[in-house]
Amino acid sequence: MGQGMEEEVAQSVSDLPVQNPHGEEFSAADLTWVKYASSEHHCDDVALIPYDRMEAFISGESSNPECPTRFHIERSRKREEGSLREYRSDEYLLHRIYWCSFGPENYGEGGTILPSRKFRLNTRNRAARPQSMRGCTCHFAIKRLYARPSLLLIIYHERRHVNKSGFICHGPLDRDAIGPGARRVPYVGSEIQQQTMSLIYLGVPEENILQTHIEGIQRYCSSDAKVDSLASQYVQKLGMIIKRSTHELDLDDQASIRMWVDRNKKSVFFYQDSNETDAFILGIQTEWQCQQMMRFGHQSLLASHSSFGVSKLKYPLHTLLVFDSMQHALPVAWIITRSVTKKDTLKWMRALTDRIHSIDSTWRISGFIIDDPASELDPIRDVFACPVLFSLWHIRRTWLKNIMKKCSNIEVQREIFIQLGKIVYSIWSAKNPMNALEQLFQDFVDQTAFIKYFKSFWVPKLEMWIDSIRNLPLASQESCVAIEAYHLKLKAKAYDDVLLNALQRVDWLVHKLTTELHSSYWINLFADESGSFPDVKAEYIASTSWQRALQIPDEAVHFDNNEPHLAKVASQKDPSQMWTVWNPGSEFSLCDCSWSMQGNLCKHALKVNMMCGARKDFQPSLSLQSFQRVLLGLWQKPMDDSFSLDLSVAWAMQMQERIQHVAELATSDGIAQVAEKLPIQWTRRRGRKTATKRTSPVVLPHSNSSLQRDSTPTKNRKRKRLSTFSG
Repeated sequence: MGQGMEEEVAQSVSDLPVQNPHGEEFSAADLTWVKYASSEHHCDDVALIPYDRMEAFISGESSNPECPTRFHIERSRKREEGSLREYRSDEYLLHRIYWCSFGPENYGEGGTILPSRKFRLNTRNRAARPQSMRGCTCHFAIKRLYARPSLLLIIYHERRHVNKSGFICHGPLDRDAIGPGARRVPYVGSEIQQQTMSLIYLGVPEENILQTHIEGIQRYCSSDAKVDSLASQYVQKLGMIIKRSTHELDLDDQASIRMWVDRNKKSVFFYQDSNETDAFILGIQTEWQCQQMMRFGHQSLLASHSSFGVSKLKYPLHTLLVFDSMQHALPVAWIITRSVTKKDTLKWMRALTDRIHSIDSTWRISGFIIDDPASELDPIRDVFACPVLFSLWHIRRTWLKNIMKKCSNIEVQREIFIQLGKIVYSIWSAKNPMNALEQLFQDFVDQTAFIKYFKSFWVPKLEMWIDSIRNLPLASQESCVAIEAYHLKLKAKAYDDVLLNALQRVDWLVHKLTTELHSSYWINLFADESGSFPDVKAEYIASTSWQRALQIPDEAVHFDNNEPHLAKVASQKDPSQMWTVWNPGSEFSLCDCSWSMQGNLCKHALKVNMMCGARKDFQPSLSLQSFQRVLLGLWQKPMDDSFSLDLSVAWAMQMQERIQHVAELATSDGIAQVAEKLPIQWTRRRGRKTATKRTSPVVLPHSNSSLQRDSTPTKNRKRKRLSTFSG
């Protein structure tokens, strides 16, 4: 590989020439490789290229015609500039290990048929997606040099696409490829396969799927009659497998789940079988979900959608969500369990974060949103070390749905819902919310069905909900809408044309999640970012009421000073039709459209609330009121507790700084104007040779123990000794 190979071993990176091949992409064959040896590297092949050509090299390596593949990040580390006083010439700012996606695991060991060719599908595989891990050992590392950040050092540890036995394990030269025409079969990568599967689940016509599939494989080979014929066979077989696939791998549900876990190890981050002492826990996260969790969850919010299917499913479903660039909720992990104990919650949370940190040790979130006051907070604070927020979407939706169901009079429905909202708003006042609730029962004593339901179901646990609302910051209405949209989609997918006996099987739920629901979110995000499917993208953008509300012009909203308790919104389809929104400006506002009457947050109420936020004649939102209470509580810490006071002031100043930056970004023309105003922040004493821009505020921990862990520097004597020798 390469144009030449130097026999002389280089001892310093400074002796290596910088190479910059022409073209948008280039591979290892376009570089001259040099042997390099150091205390860390044992005579590896290295090359030096500009840092901004890293993606071009990775793309070129993935397009190798002999072994087409994709490289994934197996491990990643980084450090800040100025963090080292003394360093070798090969010290890094960024260090990543890229591994061929056909390895390093080998899921084909022991099998008589090795599914290394994506064109030949194993019809006995119930998962409808044969595992492609072939034990490939090809991998390389990249280092963004500490001394020269504009350069990238490539260290190739194994350049051949072979397994541990030294045999080619994938690609057209693989001897175990299925079928006599394996050398001429087009390569089908995981992205193309997932795209084809998602389109099949969406019900797209087969001819359209085939056209999209052929366009995908043309990135790896030229198109001709033979390729088109094989692609058509592939799409037909994949569609047949999906239609014939079943969730039952065994008649016994527990045995079926064990088989699924054994076949899909890469998609399971935690599994605990039920026995006399332990509860059943199954944590599912695909590789794509892991990527989205790292991408959208870092320095952002993570939300919990808990207890789905408590009364219908064998085990309730718990979902972790992140918010993409359009603020849509994306499921990044599914946890199936009935246990909500602190011990079990800590198990799967640690397993999930350990998986993320094994790829990027710097990954962390800024906040965790819960929707159930019974959720254990200690595991969240111990594992994620971040603030915990509370979402009102569940209590609002449940109250409104039961009011609509148990009260027949429209005016009574509206008045009860508005009064319940006022009780929630009075939590921070001097009045006792329970006294206001008793007054509500007396005013609507004739609504026996709803009063009986509320007293039996909500009164016993209402104190717990009030305490959570009072003591935790409330999440914004935008996040509530996104979580509700995920709930509606999950409900539609899970309960669509399902047999009653299937609800009591865990393998059925796993099959639904990992096939239909996963494919739906994959194709939505792919269409949004690539623009390949305009109709899918448009539907995805408008899938939340918040995005639909943004499409309503301000001129369509009408306020009447004589009737401040309501607002009018003109219909976009029929301007002559007006929708009425009662209790404007409140999270408990109610519209007379059909979507709101089903218990959902509608676009008309959200648009009215957006405009009420800028008007002084409406009360602040619940989330803003709770945030103000948190700030006042932090400032009012007792003076005799020095540590608590310092921590409270630091929290308050950090939140004020973040709010100021968000406000500046919202009113400026671009992020560059905001970044230029950021003050220069000096690094720690060891690295005070350069000044760095402030990147992001430090997230303070919630407990004394976590503060000690984060603030106490860890001594690494080995690294200190090595750093005294320059390369």
